[in-house]
Amino acid sequence: MAIHTLQFRQVIKATPQQAWDFFSDPRNLPLITPPGLGFEILTKLTGRMYPGMMIQYRVRPLFGIPMNWLTEITHVREGEFFVDEQRVGPYALWHHEHHFKNAGDGQVEMLDSVTYVPPFGWLGELIHPFLIKPQLDRIFAHRTVAVSKLFPG
Repeated sequence: MAIHTLQFRQVIKATPQQAWDFFSDPRNLPLITPPGLGFEILTKLTGRMYPGMMIQYRVRPLFGIPMNWLTEITHVREGEFFVDEQRVGPYALWHHEHHFKNAGDGQVEMLDSVTYVPPFGWLGELIHPFLIKPQLDRIFAHRTVAVSKLFPG
């Protein structure tokens, strides 16, 4: 079982409060998720996340086949970072850290760090470089473009 880590960094034109307000509200996830994933939030959400918050989604990552995904918000440090971890879903392990740092001059540096183990044991590891990692790269590339459009400066 290999453990993989991906990091994605982006600087956006926003105040730290604007960035935090947007990203700490899980209702905004559909705005930065590729439409091809068929992403749906199934949990009735009321606003900002908090430690212990459980969020259920439906995604269609492979061939349009629906999969349920349940994440728990495990850590929140207001204005600085939050962590979501998969409890049920397609990965054997999923730990996603979202960090926000004031970059000065009306900008915020965002760092996403994802630690994961592909599903399906050795088979998942076999398809990882051809299917799983490229898909994650596409998802975060889409997110980078979407965030740039939402915060054009």
